[in-house]
Amino acid sequence: MRLVLASQSPRRLELLTRVGLVPEVLVSGVEEITRETEPQRVVMDLSRQKAEGACALLREKEGRVEVPDTYIIGADTVVCVDGTILGKPHSHEEAEGMIRLIAGRTHQVYSGVTIIAPFEGKQESFAEKTDVTVYPMSDQEIHDYAFSREPMDKAGSYGIQGFFGRYIEKIDGDYSNVVGLPAGAVYQHLKTFLH
Repeated sequence: MRLVLASQSPRRLELLTRVGLVPEVLVSGVEEITRETEPQRVVMDLSRQKAEGACALLREKEGRVEVPDTYIIGADTVVCVDGTILGKPHSHEEAEGMIRLIAGRTHQVYSGVTIIAPFEGKQESFAEKTDVTVYPMSDQEIHDYAFSREPMDKAGSYGIQGFFGRYIEKIDGDYSNVVGLPAGAVYQHLKTFLH
């Protein structure tokens, strides 16, 4: 089986590897634009764009991708609080504002995944949601975290797998989804492609 991950996220690669899936990485470089506004539809649309972009890039590089046992995985993750989607911060000040929004309350993390099997002509998109509750944080804790290196490449300005973990009170749902990819769900969906 040939797996292609259409993401440059080292966290997604690690999550797949942990469940026994070892993909090659191919970033399509598509511009992420969506007209969707609901978080679960946003992540599914963007994951689809990434997977389709990688599929097109493979066709361009190799002539065709319609070979048996090739599966392309695209993924996207957003953090949502009060219906507002929080993307990746562009500055430490923006990260500080995002952390202030989620401190002391519950927010949602949505990951969308698209799997394409070009040979079979199959494509499927799905989304997972996890509720995350953050302990109250002092102004100093918010500032110190926001001005560290950790939040700058992460949706919602935090990484649950890093030292922000000390502020997580509880999660309701899939932990790996919060890291960036619902790895167990990906494996289960891949199984349906194989039967």
